[in-house]
Amino acid sequence: MKIMKKFENIFAAAAFAEEGEFETAREMVKGRQTVLLALTGRESDRKSFTYAMNICKRIGAGLEIIYVGNGSEMVFLTDRFQDELKKENIAYEVIQVSGSIKEAIISHAEKRSDIRFVVIESSDTLNIDCKKDNTIPPKAWEGLKCPLVVVMEGGN
Repeated sequence: MKIMKKFENIFAAAAFAEEGEFETAREMVKGRQTVLLALTGRESDRKSFTYAMNICKRIGAGLEIIYVGNGSEMVFLTDRFQDELKKENIAYEVIQVSGSIKEAIISHAEKRSDIRFVVIESSDTLNIDCKKDNTIPPKAWEGLKCPLVVVMEGGN
């Protein structure tokens, strides 16, 4: 089934290229690219967001924002960053999860082949509500099939 879908995309891209729509054709062949941003609800989310937005601009990707929290916090975060995303013409989606943000990231990313980067803040909040053993943190990220970018709070 995946092969048929790929052929359909190639033929559609060829049709766009024949009509002079080269950028559209290129995007269809290249496929969708996504950056997954994990927000923790802390002030340092701004740095993570800025980093993720810059990656999206450079590689022409969309942005998925994964967040553990309630709906009102998500609306605040979305409103906070929405204008910047619209200004930069970056498609985005907000995904609310419950439980551990680390487990949600791993679970979400392992099902997707279009996620190019996961951007997270370096924070102890990533381990909150984790059900799995966190004594070996590097092992917890081994299932990730894409680069993990850890944005750290800088000192002055």
